[in-house]
Amino acid sequence: MAILIIGISLILDGILTNYLPFLPNDLSLFTPLLTITSLVLIYPFFRKQEKNYYISLFITGIIYDLFYTNLLFFHAVIFLLLGVIIRFIYKNYEITPIRIIIYISIIIICYEFLEGFILYIFQIVPVSIEKILYKIKHSLIINLVWGEIIYGILRIYIKKTKKISMN
Repeated sequence: MAILIIGISLILDGILTNYLPFLPNDLSLFTPLLTITSLVLIYPFFRKQEKNYYISLFITGIIYDLFYTNLLFFHAVIFLLLGVIIRFIYKNYEITPIRIIIYISIIIICYEFLEGFILYIFQIVPVSIEKILYKIKHSLIINLVWGEIIYGILRIYIKKTKKISMN
């Protein structure tokens, strides 16, 4: 199920970025980071297999780089760092439908700041705090909606199979 969620997220990220404007000064409030959101939601599938979770994040990052950027291993490393934060959240805090919104928001903010910081340090593209805040502001709506939809589907799936605890 986790692979399916990641696969769908990767495909939808590609499709939506082709149809939704996401550059500064565009009118869209919908910058998709569905793959990032899905990384938060798939952790319960790997709760007892954390090594496999990190391997999945690394592979997802490489695939993300191959399809959407020209920076091999860039997102693989960022996804691993996000995985550490996600693991910390799941280990130390209760997961509820309301709190998942907060946790997804935290991960998106961390992602944008990590990405911006690395791009700034290596002078890959010009980055400023204003651009990072713009990207955060314009990515939260669609990603929180996606997160709630997938979280709801996972709760139904888990109740039917009773294999994994989301809480």
